[in-house]
Amino acid sequence: MASYNRVILVGNLTRDPELKWLPSGTAVCEIGLAVNDKRKNANGEWVDDVTFVDVTLWAKTAEVAQEYLSKGSPVLIEGRLKLDTWEKDGQKRSKLRVVGERMQMLGSKRESAPKRDEYSESDPFRGQPDPEPEPTGGNDIPF
Repeated sequence: MASYNRVILVGNLTRDPELKWLPSGTAVCEIGLAVNDKRKNANGEWVDDVTFVDVTLWAKTAEVAQEYLSKGSPVLIEGRLKLDTWEKDGQKRSKLRVVGERMQMLGSKRESAPKRDEYSESDPFRGQPDPEPEPTGGNDIPF
């Protein structure tokens, strides 16, 4: 029988990324992700349902996460589920986590972009008003 193990999550980091290096020189980064869902309860009120997921990132993806992400950063993670099992004090324990194979940062670039009234000297339109939008024909439907 065939099997398929894929996970796609969109959420926000619950803590700053924790980067570690293996003796082989490979980067490993652990992140916590909060994935929110809204649903109606029995009274018809909207409530937030939050799922917390631990994610492990490897190699260059791990380095990028540590460099550019911080607590609260929105991110999309694609990967696979992995069940970790261990024994502690004679008790068998297990935890489901995601091994991230692809990461997409979702944060806005607006925080790092210049403000509307700040221009660089090389901007040819510095101080110029915004151009007027081109008119469409009377029967044209804009898409």
